Amino acid sequence: MTVTPTPAEVRQSEVGRARRRKEDARLVTGQTRWTDNIQAPGLLHIAFLRSPMAHARITRVDVSAAREMPGVVAAFSGADFGAEQGSLPCAWPVTEDIVIPDHPPMATETVRYVGEAVACVVATDRYRAADALEAIEIDYEPLPPVLDLEKALDADSPLVHDAGNRAYTWTLSNGDVEAAFRDAPVVISRTFRQQRLIPAAMEPRAVVVTPLGDEYTVHTSTQIPHILRFLLASVTGVPEHRLRVIAPDVGGGFGSKLQCTAEEVLCLLAAKRLGRPVKWTESRSEGNLTVHHGRDQLQRVQIAAEADGRLRGMKIDLLADMGAYLMLVTPGIPLLGAFMYNGVYKMAAYDFRCTGVFTTKMPTDAYRGAGRPEATFAIERLMDELAAEIGVDPVEVRRRNWITHGEFPYDTVAGLTYDSGDYEAATEKALQLFGYDKLRAEQKDRRDRGDTVQLGIGISTYTEMCGLAPSRVLGQLGNASGGWEQADVRVLPTGKVEVATGATPHGQGHVTAWSQIAADALGVPFEDVSVVYGDTAVVPRGWDTYGSRSLAIGGVAVHLACEKVKEKARRVAAHLMEIDPGDLEYAEGAFRVRGAPAEQGRSIQELAAAVFNAHDMPEGIEPRLDSSATFDPANFSFPHGTHLCAVEVDTETGFTKIRSYVAVDDVGTVVNPLIVDGQVHGGIAQGIGQALYEEAVHDAEGNLLTTTLADYLVPSAADLPAFVTGRTETPATSNPLGVKGVGEAGTIASTPAVVNGIVDALRHLGVRDVQMPCTPERVWRAIGGAS
Repeated sequence: MTVTPTPAEVRQSEVGRARRRKEDARLVTGQTRWTDNIQAPGLLHIAFLRSPMAHARITRVDVSAAREMPGVVAAFSGADFGAEQGSLPCAWPVTEDIVIPDHPPMATETVRYVGEAVACVVATDRYRAADALEAIEIDYEPLPPVLDLEKALDADSPLVHDAGNRAYTWTLSNGDVEAAFRDAPVVISRTFRQQRLIPAAMEPRAVVVTPLGDEYTVHTSTQIPHILRFLLASVTGVPEHRLRVIAPDVGGGFGSKLQCTAEEVLCLLAAKRLGRPVKWTESRSEGNLTVHHGRDQLQRVQIAAEADGRLRGMKIDLLADMGAYLMLVTPGIPLLGAFMYNGVYKMAAYDFRCTGVFTTKMPTDAYRGAGRPEATFAIERLMDELAAEIGVDPVEVRRRNWITHGEFPYDTVAGLTYDSGDYEAATEKALQLFGYDKLRAEQKDRRDRGDTVQLGIGISTYTEMCGLAPSRVLGQLGNASGGWEQADVRVLPTGKVEVATGATPHGQGHVTAWSQIAADALGVPFEDVSVVYGDTAVVPRGWDTYGSRSLAIGGVAVHLACEKVKEKARRVAAHLMEIDPGDLEYAEGAFRVRGAPAEQGRSIQELAAAVFNAHDMPEGIEPRLDSSATFDPANFSFPHGTHLCAVEVDTETGFTKIRSYVAVDDVGTVVNPLIVDGQVHGGIAQGIGQALYEEAVHDAEGNLLTTTLADYLVPSAADLPAFVTGRTETPATSNPLGVKGVGEAGTIASTPAVVNGIVDALRHLGVRDVQMPCTPERVWRAIGGAS
């Protein structure tokens, strides 16, 4: 049998092609399987009673009346689970002397934030479970809340934990910082507040635990099924090989589902105790209280520069709110920014200090960008302040300081090696798309006329550290996790291809992108590739999805596995064609003798059938082409770009309108432009949310006041402009595909672009900063305070 491969000049490369997402047919129409859709025979529902106090001792818990309520099967206090519930894990002890308090999934003696679980009810439906919570009696002895980051470190502050309110202090220093600041012609000092944010994924968290004998299947809306399986076994004592964790289609995460949560542990324990399936689905208000929060940092930052604006050095003194406990990677999140405060710029000296602080608030942890948005905000705000101080255009001061394209690879003052980039090209393209000079002329005209609506131009030239991997580097930083990723590529007897990936998606488009990578590598049709993920019984190995690592680590693993498939197939083809394997070339899905006509080749589909039958196999070859590959890069990847934002600020009301927004990003090799644009659009929206709208607000007693989306404002389509996107492309050198990652870029770049625009619009009125979110009231007060 022979095959006629599609000619190379006809077949379009899949990598780089704007394919519509395969997933959307089910995701957009709602025909998928969310965790809350899952039913099981005898299913019970669990509801949690949560602390109404930010800090108190529990003196009595009585669940007996709840047990008598209609439909109630069981009710538990924290004491009922005893040592069985273990302590929720912190996997990133960043210093040797770090304080990691015990963190019971259900409080037993003391509550330390509003919303902490103190009891639960299991009933035949969720409504009866919720109703029965009212019958539980709990007595509290109030303790003083600890809410202010700076005051929490005072000697007379109330203690969140007996060991004190300081979790750790971590430092990083390079160069002669004292010399850099001594007699520096220009020193800029600022204090920026990164407000506390609440993740608002489309799908609330949900868990279904189904017992079968001594085995348990856990369906959960998580980003990390493989990590979670290990953690649940560690916390509860259920043997890992008796646990199967499945992440069905997950409606967004943004870091908020990168966690081993109290609810996952307690659902497992309840199902184990009762021998019946148990489900929990949070409400939006419950989620605002108990999904880990993001950001919440106080940044004291300084830069020293020459008179012409060339940077000499930088100091960062950071206070980071840990909340009441250290969750999975809480202490490490601020430190992901430690290596990025220098941004795209050159300087000789650098000093970073971060102190983690306990407060009586919901713990913080990873939120889209995880430390890098905070770092980028600080340096990009400072660059605008520096430009104003020396009287040059903000673009010009960046040009004087950034790493030029001819200097890559470049060893930064913070200790990283940026492998590739071209900041000049990205910025020039952004300026052209933006119409920069024309907007500056309009800005001058408005100022000259004394217009009540002023025009501001915000600039953000960023880079980020993503492809969160190298395992050895994570180990050096004290992170307990690895950073590799695995993929299995299975060639079925009919020649169709199945990719099993350890990188579990929650909306990023992995199925489509992985299909494109495999289709190109194997020369098979895009439609002939399927992708499976998110089930530890189907894909037993992986480090999951976060830190913009999916493509740069997981996608590369797919590519490498495909290369192994081809090497196996080459030996089979050579055997069947009775020639030396070295005489074969592979093109368009078929092996053929070099220089021979295409029709004399053997296709990958033919070889799959031949291997399946195993009638004539070469010595030492197993009857399968399936192959696995693990990829662990030697370095991070470093996407970069320039974002420009034009804002109109009404000086009489403080209202800010985004007039236009241009984003030019360099994410290395682009696999699918549509997916890249979607990631950039979504990221910009979240960054704008921090700049203008979002903030978790607590009262003096520690009560969260922003518990609903009526109180916690997230931007809608009506609040956002039409984004103009563009790209430059400098491939990464850390992986064979040249990809860099894009999932967090928009969020990292956009926040300082928007705030720089607002300050730029008002600088001539004396405004030097506006605290985020830049609400109309805050902008109005900043104008009044300056004048």
